Amino acid sequence: MAKIIRTALIDDNPHALQILRDDLARMFPEVEIVGEADGVVQGAKLLRQVQPDLLLLDIQMGDGTGFDLLEIVPDLRFQVIFTTAHDEHAIRAFRFAAVDYLLKPIDPEELRRAVSRAKKLLDLPVNPQQIQVPILKEHIQQRERPRTIALHTADKIHVARLNEILRMEADGNYTEVHFVNGTKLLLTKTLKDFSQILEETGFLRLHQSHLVNFEHIREFIKTDGGYIVMADGAKVPVAVRKRAEVVERLGV
Repeated sequence: MAKIIRTALIDDNPHALQILRDDLARMFPEVEIVGEADGVVQGAKLLRQVQPDLLLLDIQMGDGTGFDLLEIVPDLRFQVIFTTAHDEHAIRAFRFAAVDYLLKPIDPEELRRAVSRAKKLLDLPVNPQQIQVPILKEHIQQRERPRTIALHTADKIHVARLNEILRMEADGNYTEVHFVNGTKLLLTKTLKDFSQILEETGFLRLHQSHLVNFEHIREFIKTDGGYIVMADGAKVPVAVRKRAEVVERLGV
């Protein structure tokens, strides 16, 4: 028998709550709804009473935000899946923090995937969201260019400043990240995932297998098919279709 997942729902929209309740009941018989609330104040009372395994939490509510609620109940022993209306800034913040989120109106299949991921994290000795949520709050509150990112390996979450990252290289369904200090990590996301969020922050996809931090490029060698020399001396090939962009950005 599947382990019961004690779940709380917090949203100030009764219709949204009803849809979540129905979808969870249909897809996850092991999910037990142990309480619902319609705002920050009631939500804080609820979480102190029921201590759930999983929380589906709206961002914008009538008496505050989901982050206000997490300030009141700071001991994150439960998994959190955030729900939000379409907001490009918020979406970027969620991606940099590697926190699960669902866009409203919530797609049932996205809900299925998010809850399935949360189930896998429940047995970890340390809740990764104790690290991820502070990063998320930082990005939500500061609308300028992001400075940090949460990087998942198989056994931990590494918090890195973007200027510490030299380059990233595809390794099948994984990504190897190279840091300025010479260290490396193997991440559990594809290079495409990182390209989608980092290219707007000064990173450049030079090749199908390579994403580089533009501030750490040292040379562009036009011969031998064209390649970039990074600050650590690494030579990164440049795809033919990317050469014009590289030349333009370097001003050469």
